[in-house]
Amino acid sequence: MTEVYPEPSVLPVVASEAPICAEEIRLFNDWLPFAIYGFFALVIPSTMIVASFLFATRPKRRVRARTIPFESGVSKGPPPRQRFTVSFYLTAMLFILFDIEIVFLYPLAVVLHALGWYGLIEFVSFVLVLAVAYVYIWRKGALEWR
Repeated sequence: MTEVYPEPSVLPVVASEAPICAEEIRLFNDWLPFAIYGFFALVIPSTMIVASFLFATRPKRRVRARTIPFESGVSKGPPPRQRFTVSFYLTAMLFILFDIEIVFLYPLAVVLHALGWYGLIEFVSFVLVLAVAYVYIWRKGALEWR
């Protein structure tokens, strides 16, 4: 006995074959960069973790040498107690100071056009204060490593 198939115009429409409207395409285009970023954010770390387990060479038994901390393959025991010079702390504080000030420049640069002349004057005065502070610490010799 042969089966009788209905004509194509009578077949029910499957949801996956339904026509895609322009709004759905626009929604997908808006989320496409985020989806690509999310894909790579998941794939890259997961491949690193899987590769570390696949290609790692581990000894069969624990030895005392593995429990001792080392750096660059040279074990010297506990590090000697040493004092840092003032120039080290001064350089670190100056780095943090200028780094934080530069972080404030980015949002200002993003909305600079919307702020108009007021924003430009604020931007120039902020950069001028940074430049004066930089020249001052340069002249004082704070950037010289002794």
